[in-house]
Amino acid sequence: MHRRYNATITEIYRVIDFKLLGDYTIRIKFNDNTEQVVDFEPILQGPVFGPIRDPELFRNLNLNKLFGTLEWPNGADIDPSVLHD
Repeated sequence: MHRRYNATITEIYRVIDFKLLGDYTIRIKFNDNTEQVVDFEPILQGPVFGPIRDPELFRNLNLNKLFGTLEWPNGADIDPSVLHD
């Protein structure tokens, strides 16, 4: 007897470039050649994201090319799939 499996393939998104547009707004380009403009202000709270409400710290955003994520010096980062969708 043969069994058939219905496998779902999930796209793995990686950030490949970004541009700061405003105090907390970033244009993000992904490995599937799509772009999103994301306003981060609503999530800048709590122990991890609260400190990057400081505009200077927010602007110290970097692209971790190894993992394809955006990250800040305090260790805050966001899964690219969350940013993509």
